[in-house]
Amino acid sequence: MIENNVKKLLSELPAINPYGEKVTLVAAVKMQSPEDILRAVDAGITDIGDNHVQEFRDKYDKIGSAPRRHFIGRLQTNKIKYLLGKIDLYHSVDRMNLAEELSKKSAEKGITSNILIQINIGKEASKGGFALEEAQTAVENIKALPGLKVEGLMAMLPDTDDKDYLYTLAKKMRKLYEDLKSRDGNIKYLSMGMSGDYELCIEAGSNMIRLGTAIFGKRNYNV
Repeated sequence: MIENNVKKLLSELPAINPYGEKVTLVAAVKMQSPEDILRAVDAGITDIGDNHVQEFRDKYDKIGSAPRRHFIGRLQTNKIKYLLGKIDLYHSVDRMNLAEELSKKSAEKGITSNILIQINIGKEASKGGFALEEAQTAVENIKALPGLKVEGLMAMLPDTDDKDYLYTLAKKMRKLYEDLKSRDGNIKYLSMGMSGDYELCIEAGSNMIRLGTAIFGKRNYNV
């Protein structure tokens, strides 16, 4: 199933979005076994994203260095030390104290951590991230920190069937991304789109999507 899902996705996903940018597929591997993750990689997945630090640590050596490693979940500051130097791109820098601690730890280790700044585009209390109206200031403040390289933005759209509303939010993210990119050549990723809304997000201008269910099927929370 996993192999077929990956091959189907890779054959159907547009190679570029409407803005001419390559679309990167990140496999969300929360609660997946190392064996199933490697099956996805063997089928063509080049990038994988973890949600939990403990899971990342438990599976890191079993996965190997073939896929690019992303951290896509909410990150606690006291767990940064377990990820340093092993993550290619952090998607969920959602608050200033996290950025400051990641900066401090990265600088101490003598490395540069590549990050995306999370925007709470739907203004949802259940989600982290900077408000749209404070995003520009947040980006500039975080860019000034040592040990970090801001490479773009991440957002999670609300869970609703109102496609027009979702598309409007996604286009607002695209506009913010373009505003930032026009002033900073390091800005290259707009990570937006999951299994339920990735087609809409690509159409609106996302160039990086995070898919779990579409690859691995529904998670079994009883195991």
